[in-house]
Amino acid sequence: MNGEATCEGRNLSFGFPANYGVSAIRKSGLHSHAGAWERVKRMSSIVSIQSYLQKACRAVLGWGCCLALAACSESDEVGEPTQVLLEPGMVYVPSGEFVMGSDKTDEKGLQKEFGFVKPLYVDEHPEHKVYLEGYQIDKYEVSNADYKEFVVKTRYQEPLEWIQNGYNVRWEILERSSAERLRTVAREYFRLDRDINQMGKEDLLNELAKMQRQRDAFPVTGISWYDAYSYCQWRGKRLPSEAEWEKAARGEHGQEYPWGQRWDLSKTNTGEGEAQELTLMPIGSVSGDVSPYGARDMAGNVSEWVDDWYEPYPGSSFESEAFGAIHKVVRGGGAGVGHYAISTFFRAARRGHADPSALSTDVGFRCAKD
Repeated sequence: MNGEATCEGRNLSFGFPANYGVSAIRKSGLHSHAGAWERVKRMSSIVSIQSYLQKACRAVLGWGCCLALAACSESDEVGEPTQVLLEPGMVYVPSGEFVMGSDKTDEKGLQKEFGFVKPLYVDEHPEHKVYLEGYQIDKYEVSNADYKEFVVKTRYQEPLEWIQNGYNVRWEILERSSAERLRTVAREYFRLDRDINQMGKEDLLNELAKMQRQRDAFPVTGISWYDAYSYCQWRGKRLPSEAEWEKAARGEHGQEYPWGQRWDLSKTNTGEGEAQELTLMPIGSVSGDVSPYGARDMAGNVSEWVDDWYEPYPGSSFESEAFGAIHKVVRGGGAGVGHYAISTFFRAARRGHADPSALSTDVGFRCAKD
């Protein structure tokens, strides 16, 4: 059927591969009507203009028929499908224009005050509108646990930091180790902040397991652009373009920050503040750092690699030695900037850049998908 459904003699193409509906139904078990509604409620997220009855339609009739019915019932015009099947852990950014860049200037003289080499804001010029087709982007930054799965299954090189802090150690090796060996590992690699001299093997294993679980939830850092690219490809995704990242962070109308126009230190992880004992924090743990589309941590926690080379925007007069397929763009603010944790570093339009082979303890990434 080549991804087409018929409605009163008209063909509606939804861009799905042949037999998509049949294979999807069989894989999910929805070919059996019994208990269909309960299985619908367990399906991955659906972005839909239709009512919940469309979900029941999918359960009973399958994806292709439901899309055809939705298109026929809404209008006689043939348009885009009204349903988007989201990947787990991703949010949808719909098609349309958005405001990219800014015309902001350094009126407060921050470059001089803090001694920055690069002038502030100028590589964001000029503010302009960009049209993007709809896409999906990860709700959260890629975590250590996500990246470890990739490393283990593909035998990819783990981040150097994991070797230094013990996060790369396999659990079966720890279980076979003596109590004395575990004390050495806990002291020299895990930096366990406990009196370990009197701890037995079981207590040591419990403490190390607790630390590993805590580390699982942190964003992966210390990875190059090439590492980030490889991970996203392995997941069947890709790195977001610079424009996709910015739209997901600030919405259609060019918000200054993911949550709005005004700076609020409490809404993101900058690495400073009374409640922030750690520089990095588990992904999604700061409730205020949420974009208009539901993406988390796009202002702070870690900066993020995107796909693009660092180049001037169309119409820009700014010149940089880093232009010309030399550096990749890095977006978002990181929590490791110390006393430089001023609001300008956490703006959604701010552009960072680095050599694609560079490694940093406050740069991670997230993936996107068409």
